[in-house]
Amino acid sequence: MKKIFHKILSVLMALVVMFTTMSFTVDMHYCGDSLVDFSFFTKAESCGMEKAQPTRGCENPAMSEKSCCSDQKIVKEGSDDLKTSFNKLTFEQQTFVATFFYTYINLFEGLDENIVPFKDYSPPFIERDVQILYETYLI
Repeated sequence: MKKIFHKILSVLMALVVMFTTMSFTVDMHYCGDSLVDFSFFTKAESCGMEKAQPTRGCENPAMSEKSCCSDQKIVKEGSDDLKTSFNKLTFEQQTFVATFFYTYINLFEGLDENIVPFKDYSPPFIERDVQILYETYLI
């Protein structure tokens, strides 16, 4: 039960990290007050009711009314806070890293002499020879 709980918890934590760092854009097109189209990855298609832009000329300068259609874009930026920067270390962090590497490297240095902890002890006495007792001989 404990292993299943740990697996579920690790998957949930991975999903939380993924969704907090992910960025996306929602593009919506409105005609008046009603939503006509929305899109997650591409630009939302228009309804075709946009007012045609007047030609730049002197004959009709009063045609500058707003269109009834509008576009709305919602952008959710992902966070890059998970990246740790190692180019700016404080003095305490530099001291910790130096002592950690020094102690880690010294763990694997060889000893000056081969120490045998049981060299002063004699082996136990054999009470009976098992191979001769059961008459089993290795060839």
